[in-house]
Amino acid sequence: MRARAVAIARTWLGTPYRHQASLRGQGADCLGLVRGVWRELFGAEPGSPPPYGPDWAETGGEETLLHGARRWLKEVPVERARAGDVLLFRMAPGCPAKHCAIMSEGALVGAAEPRMIHAYWGRAVVESWMGTWWRRRLVAAFAWPSRGTDREIG
Repeated sequence: MRARAVAIARTWLGTPYRHQASLRGQGADCLGLVRGVWRELFGAEPGSPPPYGPDWAETGGEETLLHGARRWLKEVPVERARAGDVLLFRMAPGCPAKHCAIMSEGALVGAAEPRMIHAYWGRAVVESWMGTWWRRRLVAAFAWPSRGTDREIG
């Protein structure tokens, strides 16, 4: 599942950044990328995110992204994250998690510096190194659900 998630995410590289979009080659934000990979892994999404503005995390103060990830994905210890897992980041101390990515190479512990695929504002879907700046902001990691679990998607 993880290798397939990375392969799918790489097909999104170069997709322009578009707030709230989730169409490969046409536009995606960070959540839109994860939603698009979900659709290729499982079919229909389990639900639709509510409309959200670019500053939703700064104004709402709720852990909407983190709660959604916990509902549909399987949380793993951050130090055990590996290629194919979904990563969540806090962009500023005290703010809710606002950014997500898919780890594409490496591991956070005992391996070469990891890489991630994410849609980044003002750019596109890119694959980049996950250096110290990103690692300091990482707050959660999630594996995709398995078929036959309580999180199975119909």
